[in-house]
Amino acid sequence: MNAPNDNTGAKRLRRWWLTPPRPGLQRLISPWEYRRLRPFGVTRIAGGSVAAAAGLVCLSYGVYGWAAFFLVVGALNLAGGYWYLTIDRSAPALT
Repeated sequence: MNAPNDNTGAKRLRRWWLTPPRPGLQRLISPWEYRRLRPFGVTRIAGGSVAAAAGLVCLSYGVYGWAAFFLVVGALNLAGGYWYLTIDRSAPALT
């Protein structure tokens, strides 16, 4: 039986989050996404492009607050997608 101080839920979550092992800032990526970096990277780039297009449309209508929001979201998604694809390309080939 679990003792009152035994926090098995947190230990299992921590163990799950650390698999597969990855270095440094790559630990910020959830394990489920890390196992499928290329599809998630492409999806982020597509979403970032849509958000940037929405920002440009808002900019053309003069709604500067929304334009700034969509352009920032688009830029962050494009950067995240590029980062995912860079990690995927630098991974060793599976044999």
